[in-house]
Amino acid sequence: MDQQTTLKKRVSLSGVGVHSGKPVTVHFNPATAGEGIVFKRVDSGAEGRLIRAHASQVAKTDLCTVIGNNDGDQVMTIEHLMSAVSGLGIDNLLIEIDNSEVPILDGSSIMFLDAFVEAGIETLPASRRFIRILKPVRVEAGEAWAELVPYNGTRFEVEIDFATPAIGRQKIGLDLSARIYSREISHARTFGFIKDVEWLWAAGLALGSSLENSVVIGEDDRVVNAAGLRYPDEFVRHKTLDAIGDLAVIGGPIIGCFRSYRSGHRLNGTVVKEVLADPSAFEIVEARRAGTGYEDITRAE
Repeated sequence: MDQQTTLKKRVSLSGVGVHSGKPVTVHFNPATAGEGIVFKRVDSGAEGRLIRAHASQVAKTDLCTVIGNNDGDQVMTIEHLMSAVSGLGIDNLLIEIDNSEVPILDGSSIMFLDAFVEAGIETLPASRRFIRILKPVRVEAGEAWAELVPYNGTRFEVEIDFATPAIGRQKIGLDLSARIYSREISHARTFGFIKDVEWLWAAGLALGSSLENSVVIGEDDRVVNAAGLRYPDEFVRHKTLDAIGDLAVIGGPIIGCFRSYRSGHRLNGTVVKEVLADPSAFEIVEARRAGTGYEDITRAE
């Protein structure tokens, strides 16, 4: 899609935050071209304050992605929502939220995606701007790594490796489109281990987690959820879902390939910041006319 997009009408969702356990409602509003994805806190004490979903506003990446403004307002756990935004190719939204954490819903991004489809996607009279990767940028932490490399399209290659036999080593590679995202990624749920519950609770985290919104692996290294998995390799698909959301704060759709091994929110966020910190690693390009694809693009001013 060569033109910017937004929603045709307002749509809302309610749930609880996976870490805070607190109820929250989000309203997704159409926005004009060039506004980007902006959160607006509408709860008491932070009412009317804006937080842009951009790498420059990322405050934390421990267990989830958190954005914040200079007033100290934050919105936690934006990755599933941003993943759906990116997967459907939505460029501009005003997101009103009445608490500090995006609702976890069912632990995947499908409910966000369904809400956006219900609202309808509006094409705007403005060209879309892309972030084209010009050279490899890689970050590492022990055995884990993540990188962005040049590629004529938008591709994700994600590999995970867990000691538990319930997960093991899984790998996926796909060229991203709205159709592929909807079918292959959007249903994949977040996951965790029962053995980690006590320390998470002690840290004030995972207070809203349950079998209704997470795939849980028990002490016997088996999936606890009665209905089992949605995909045989749901774990790596969810890690891909997370990566799509984490990279969505780079400033526009990526023309390039993201690759990772045992990565998470922190490394995903770090590679985005490393790219943006190096002007020779990327360029901003603008689509010229509908239907021409990535080859017919010109460098934006």
